[in-house]
Amino acid sequence: MAKLFIVATPIGNLADFSARAIDTLKAVDIVACEDTRHSKILMDKYNIGTKLIAYHKFNEKNSTEGIIKLLKSGKNVALVSDAGMPLICDPGGILIERVIAEGIEYTVIPGANAMLCALVMSGFDTSSFAFFGFLSEKNKECNRQLNDIASFKGVSVIYSSKYNINSDLNKLANVLGGRRVCVVSEISKVYEHVEFLRLGEIKVENQPIVEQTESGKKKETYAITYISNPTGEYVIVIDKGEIGDVELSDEECINMINVLISSGTNLTDACKQIAKDTKRSKRDLYNMYLKSQEK
Repeated sequence: MAKLFIVATPIGNLADFSARAIDTLKAVDIVACEDTRHSKILMDKYNIGTKLIAYHKFNEKNSTEGIIKLLKSGKNVALVSDAGMPLICDPGGILIERVIAEGIEYTVIPGANAMLCALVMSGFDTSSFAFFGFLSEKNKECNRQLNDIASFKGVSVIYSSKYNINSDLNKLANVLGGRRVCVVSEISKVYEHVEFLRLGEIKVENQPIVEQTESGKKKETYAITYISNPTGEYVIVIDKGEIGDVELSDEECINMINVLISSGTNLTDACKQIAKDTKRSKRDLYNMYLKSQEK
């Protein structure tokens, strides 16, 4: 039986590719990649002529079965993503589960990773950190993620696209108040950029958003444009909060309570959790929230 090689690829600069990774891709029989056209650019640069097959989120289940058959027939296979480490917000999880279950040999060829690069570039305390991937487009799942980030006591890291960067920063501000963040884009590329922000404070532009509450009432909120003319992919590194010393406005506290409630936490526990991380008392938060719902 052959071996599966999980190979990290450059996240921007094509020179960030190890000699071991190049040798591996030359030696295997098949390279499974997200986009064969994208991977061919890297392969051509390093004169790698190995056969490419598609393995992406839309064919992951079917392709997994095909790759397992190849491995069992004695073919060595390498798995790559368009950029960075496979499985990290990229396809590959189903394949690795099957490989482990089938007792097939596998290994990782390390390399570039956007999350770790941005974490180091932030200068924040790296002794304890957690990665939360992309915020979900589904409200319930997104609220659960935001709740997890708010509850985590170390540094948090998420990915974002140019389409969602300002929306994601506003969602974080609603839950985390004035937490410091480091926004990194175009890592290792010509226009690499690092920007430090404080959530809720950088007001380049305010855009009114009208939302309808469950009771049918309409309320108007304002979304802050933190990043003008966003391009490319982003990594947001969120600094840890100072436990028991976070100052939040009434509106920020109410927003946090709403997020916790929407993720399944009852009002009493939500107020208790926020009181633990702020200078507010549980009773004051509870009464303030009830009063806000009477409007």
